[in-house]
Amino acid sequence: MSPFQEDEFWMLEALKLADKASYNTAPNPSVGCIIVKNGECIGMGATRAVGGFHAEVCALIDSEKRNQNVTGSTFYVTLEPCSHYGRTPPCVDQIIKAAPARVVVSMIDPNPLVSGSGIKRLRSSGIEVLIGVCHKEALLLNIGFINRMLYSTPWVRLKSASSIDGRTALYNHKSKWITCEESRKDVHHWRARSSIILTGIGTILHDNPLLNVRYVDTSRQPYRAVIDDKFVISEDANIIDGSKVFIFTSIVDKEKEYRLAEKNVDVVLLPDEKVAGRVDLSLVMRWLSDKCFNEVHVEAGAGLNGRLLSGHCVDELVIYIAPIFLGDAFPIAKLQNISNLEDALRFSIFDNATIGSDLRIRIHKNSKWDYLFKKTSRII
Repeated sequence: MSPFQEDEFWMLEALKLADKASYNTAPNPSVGCIIVKNGECIGMGATRAVGGFHAEVCALIDSEKRNQNVTGSTFYVTLEPCSHYGRTPPCVDQIIKAAPARVVVSMIDPNPLVSGSGIKRLRSSGIEVLIGVCHKEALLLNIGFINRMLYSTPWVRLKSASSIDGRTALYNHKSKWITCEESRKDVHHWRARSSIILTGIGTILHDNPLLNVRYVDTSRQPYRAVIDDKFVISEDANIIDGSKVFIFTSIVDKEKEYRLAEKNVDVVLLPDEKVAGRVDLSLVMRWLSDKCFNEVHVEAGAGLNGRLLSGHCVDELVIYIAPIFLGDAFPIAKLQNISNLEDALRFSIFDNATIGSDLRIRIHKNSKWDYLFKKTSRII
């Protein structure tokens, strides 16, 4: 195995650790760390829940349990080690104290409190640092955190389940089930790794969903939120179950707001100055970023999907396509008619997979991806 292949092998192992922890680390990024010496792993760890140890410290603790001397080793870390005091002390100090020979990092941390300073401190201590191994995989894993740091908005991932002719429900609103059971379970992975699940009042009124995580093992349920322009949500809706829910509305009803507050529901007033009686979705995204939500998982109907897409609020779509035709029915999104193809909303396919009898495709905008990739891979 060449040195490059060895670095890639161990970084992929570190990414597996980070991926397993991704359901529980928000608003922090999910990071994995593996310590290698003489070709063998002598310590490993991943970021714990907020307030807990970071991956590098967890790996050092693991090496101590194994009675391993980490001096002269190589640290494989999926994100630049932090160099500032937050809820925990700087990880870079612990690494320097451990005296490894090398630190291999997937990508730069765009957090302005770090942003290259961790790399510089390691190098100034005489430690060799290599940047960029498995960069794409690391960026995908923490795309929400990276996007929030660089754009001050969360990464918005819109999920849709449709027929092969792009229909998501019959006109009587029946949609159970268009896609197969495997697809429906796969969706819960995306729910679990998100910070918050967002839907529209139409979905609440017609489907009355729970929108929680049930098919993956996680100790953290994401928050849930509803875009409810007219504040018509029933106080007995399934989504209002005692866990934290946010209602974004343009209508003031203090009595209803007080009653919902007793059920752990926060009502957020965000009217649109341009369109009376509607919530400004761009302000919703800014509000979510200010509250440190990294990834927003959208499961909504054609109306809200169309508003989000038209407002350029969607960064990624995860579309499950069943091999059936539904004909004239509800589309994925209601969008304005266009007369020129140049005006079409364009995305690029970057991943596809067969899930049971369905096809799952993931699409995003190349321009934003290229920017995020560049900002986390600059030469230091």
